[in-house]
Amino acid sequence: MSKTPNKNWRPATTLVHGGTLRSQYGEMSEAIYLTQGFTYDSSEAAEARFKGEEEGYIYARYGSPTNDMFEKRMCALEGAEEARATASGMAAITAALLCQLKAGDHIVAARALFGSCRWVVETLAPRYGIECTLVDGRYLENWEKAIQPNTKVFFLESPTNPTLEVIDIAGVAALANQVGARVVVDNVFATPLFQKPLELGAHVVVYSATKHIDGQGRSLAGVILSDKEWVTEHLQDYYRHTGPAMSPFTAWTLIKGLETLPIRVKQQTENAGRIADFLADSDKVAKVIYPGRKDHPQADIIAKQMTGGSTLVAFELKGGKEAAFKLQNAMEVVTISNNLGDTRSIITHPATTTHKNLTDEARAELGISAGTVRFSAGIEDPEDLLEDFAQALAKISA
Repeated sequence: MSKTPNKNWRPATTLVHGGTLRSQYGEMSEAIYLTQGFTYDSSEAAEARFKGEEEGYIYARYGSPTNDMFEKRMCALEGAEEARATASGMAAITAALLCQLKAGDHIVAARALFGSCRWVVETLAPRYGIECTLVDGRYLENWEKAIQPNTKVFFLESPTNPTLEVIDIAGVAALANQVGARVVVDNVFATPLFQKPLELGAHVVVYSATKHIDGQGRSLAGVILSDKEWVTEHLQDYYRHTGPAMSPFTAWTLIKGLETLPIRVKQQTENAGRIADFLADSDKVAKVIYPGRKDHPQADIIAKQMTGGSTLVAFELKGGKEAAFKLQNAMEVVTISNNLGDTRSIITHPATTTHKNLTDEARAELGISAGTVRFSAGIEDPEDLLEDFAQALAKISA
């Protein structure tokens, strides 16, 4: 007994009811199908299922009822036809890129990427004969200049990690369509509530579901979303044979996370906005970047393609690494961690954590200085967060 999402449902309703598949027992909460394999009524039925002549599950690496519920709920939220759940965000990124590329192909990628994503396009892909060009993704002319006859994929994240640059997704998609390339967008920082890359022309959307989708520091997970044709022609066999599949228990955890996603993201975004404004008024902060502020460098693009700010704030302290470490070490409510999108507020120093493997020159190109700090707002009372930042900033020498 399944529940097909109503296209007129709003996101909060879809995230509670979408894709629900109930067993004959009529359970209220979604069931966890912790099984590796599935049985068949007869040898003929097994043959028919493997041939694709009969619907049904074959092996948990290919899919399971619990994973199917999560994937359908994500499709309903994202506006995608198909999705595949993966064991981590990087499994999703790697699969989404490599499943459609071969030796001799070319990737154009924004240089502002998470460290592991840059490793995949800069180091891993070339080992298999796939070329890569990194560009300053803020300017469409850079994407256009980088196009080669063998360009097959454009890859970007927007807003970017950690400096919250925003890229014109529709503009990049228009360029890609001119040469028959596909646009893959990492939409983690915007969340599926604030930005719809597929509606903007992107072809594939990926998430580290570890972040806002789980949102409570429990699970490693990822998801890839696109149209049915692309999944069937490019992703399906790669997914089945290389095995990045998600555990059904993780899928169930994420289903529960999706139910509260709008509530959490709303509070996190409000908190992030309050903190961004507070930091902008501090004489110890050189710069604040937040997509919800009018002084964001790409405010015009944000107005076109995002419906909300972000749960993340990037800021630069005048005192460099010493000031950043003092601030972080003095925090009482906010926790030092390299994760984000959690119910708990988190702070990290990108130059020594998430982006430490980049060269000094590469970090400078991205605007990551020794004083850059990334803050991920949780759902705590905003007054407690403001007080925490105030007392921590007070410990930094002017």
